[in-house]
Amino acid sequence: MARYSIIGQNAESEFFLDNMIKGGVDFDVIGESYYPKWHGTLQDLQTNLTALKSKYKKPVIVAEYSQLKNEVNKIAFMLPGEDMKGTFIWEPLSTWESIFDKDGKSNELIKSYDAISKEFKITHN
Repeated sequence: MARYSIIGQNAESEFFLDNMIKGGVDFDVIGESYYPKWHGTLQDLQTNLTALKSKYKKPVIVAEYSQLKNEVNKIAFMLPGEDMKGTFIWEPLSTWESIFDKDGKSNELIKSYDAISKEFKITHN
């Protein structure tokens, strides 16, 4: 049984996407998850996103991550081309690098997103 599209496991990602295409599914963006515990190194992330973007000619996003906020965003936003759509943190309350405490108050990690948006000139509409 193949896993769904997973970063660091390019063969599985391509297997999933190839079968979606064979099934007639039209898609605009490729979304991948990244958790080092399951998906490999940051180099694996970069290699897989680059390969998928090149093969399928679609924008890619990191649709789910928690750790290594600065590094994941740097890789995602520095992919070749200018069609990066963004990244999406998963469950900011209870994962490895929570940005909110149990009372809903943000901690120092929230500030990393200000730096990320400035570095990659992300506008907030």
